Amino acid sequence: MAATDDEWRAPGVPVPPSPVLAEATARLDTALDALAGVAVEPLGDDDVARLLDHLTRVTARVAGLTATAVGEADHRRLGDAIGARHTGQWWARRSRLTRPEAGRAARLGRRLAHELHRPVRDALTAGSLHAEQAAVIVAAVDAIPSRAEDLPAGADAPAALKARARDHLLALASDHDAHALKVLGRRVLDIVAPEVGEHAEAQALAREEAAAATKVCLRLRDDGHGSVHGRFTVPVAAGEALRKQLLALADPRRQRATDHDGPGRNTADDGETSAVTDPDDRPLTTRLGWALVEWIETYPAQALPTSGGVGATVVVTMSHDTLLGGLAAASLDTGTRISAGEARRLACEAGILPAVLGGASQVLDLGRSRRYHSGAQRVALALRDGGCTAEGCDLPPAACHAHHDTPWSRGGPTNLDDARLLCHRHHRVIHDPRYDTTRLPDGSVRFHRRT
Repeated sequence: MAATDDEWRAPGVPVPPSPVLAEATARLDTALDALAGVAVEPLGDDDVARLLDHLTRVTARVAGLTATAVGEADHRRLGDAIGARHTGQWWARRSRLTRPEAGRAARLGRRLAHELHRPVRDALTAGSLHAEQAAVIVAAVDAIPSRAEDLPAGADAPAALKARARDHLLALASDHDAHALKVLGRRVLDIVAPEVGEHAEAQALAREEAAAATKVCLRLRDDGHGSVHGRFTVPVAAGEALRKQLLALADPRRQRATDHDGPGRNTADDGETSAVTDPDDRPLTTRLGWALVEWIETYPAQALPTSGGVGATVVVTMSHDTLLGGLAAASLDTGTRISAGEARRLACEAGILPAVLGGASQVLDLGRSRRYHSGAQRVALALRDGGCTAEGCDLPPAACHAHHDTPWSRGGPTNLDDARLLCHRHHRVIHDPRYDTTRLPDGSVRFHRRT
């Protein structure tokens, strides 16, 4: 209760709480203390479930009361007393909440203070709604156009449409969580005002797509320890297309292998990592990451635009000894260092140009015009091999690379007799120095871990 005009107080002296507020909060603390004194361990299963149900309702009710209080604090601009930029910042300092958490609650309280959203606040305070559900309902209702000129001719007034949408979503909240409500909220006008729904959706999608186009970006950062970290934002259609492509590449059914002593098992020694861990045992995020690597390495470089007459080609610089099997590291044209085995594997890939240096760093060989198999040769390999030639692998030709049996680095010819199809995974294995390769009479290859 604020001091009256004739009730002067020295600066910094706190105003005593309202007796009504003091009594109510004391009762709340007493009730919570009593509940905290109940031992949970002796309770039966049904009582534990009842306790959780009750605490869930109490949490929702407290969230509703909190929203009311923080909405009033925002209306009074209490944060101005300490120079806070907004109510969330002020509340975070008082409560030790994180700024994002306090900011979200403050925004919800501000929106629930609007007359249109009072029923949502009342439902939250009654415990029949969760705070996350309330935020979703408010956002869905506020997304409905507020101007009559933004609605088709003959539509109800915006306020009436918003109220119907709000009431419909409140009714759905008893059976749907916040995630489901968010999905339903996007199409709520299709239910409460079908004549408006299509028009509103078209406008909303146009706004979303225009906004998405302004947010497109890609950031890549080399951590200096062998990895590049990245974040990107693309329009939803492009993102869904990329997701489907990577999921197809990451599908464990593409990676089946029956050789238990070969690359289908992670047989790396303790402390040693392997790039050929059984994909069925890897988390989806790991499989998607390797799918992106495969997508990048197999994308045809000739399909990319050139700059200054040079295509988007990665140049691997290595010594002649490294190319022939030595251990010395190689370099990319960006200055990044890579292992000798990785350099030899990349030398087989389209879009990778190996620059082989002699003893005095003279360029001995800068690629070869026939290092890659032609389209006709790839068709012939597909007909002959039928897919990956690793023993037990059933990946189709479209998922395979054309590999030189006699390494290109040792003068291997680019012809059908010296070629075979290998999937991305087994192409890595055949260049992995930890494995021996045996060519079988049926034309397939078998891998064995070296001991």
